[in-house]
Amino acid sequence: MAPDPRIAVCPGSYDPITNGHLDVIGRAAELFDDVVVAIVNHPVRKGGTLFTTEERLGFIDEATEHLPNVRSDSFDVLIVEFARRIGARVIVKGLRAISDFEYEMEMNQLNRKQAPNIDTLYLMASPQYSFLSSSGVKELAMFDGKIDDLVPPRVAQRLKEELRR
Repeated sequence: MAPDPRIAVCPGSYDPITNGHLDVIGRAAELFDDVVVAIVNHPVRKGGTLFTTEERLGFIDEATEHLPNVRSDSFDVLIVEFARRIGARVIVKGLRAISDFEYEMEMNQLNRKQAPNIDTLYLMASPQYSFLSSSGVKELAMFDGKIDDLVPPRVAQRLKEELRR
């Protein structure tokens, strides 16, 4: 019998990717044969992005190069349509707090309406990352806060350069 590859997609804006995101991606990589970290090109909920799609993909590729079953891609369709295109049956999302749960539950129900055969798996944030968000990191960086232990090194450097302007 041929192996049954398990493909998962981890969608988000990743503007920028944080160590919390990397924790969820790494844990997903242990559960699935292939993990696609998918950057939404046009985030509806968050407005414009600080970094281009190409730069965000580069940040992800560099930060996950030690995970051979992880790759990045971008999408500009419904996440369930993107999942279908790459053969994924699972969307993996991280949850930090009750507020995340409320939003993600609504999104899950809408996604299930569109694609009942695609499930969403929620991974609780590891305790050291339960407070961490891309927007919080950007705010810290804007006011010269310490971010080196919150994001990969190149992301920290680029945030400092970009937000000094």
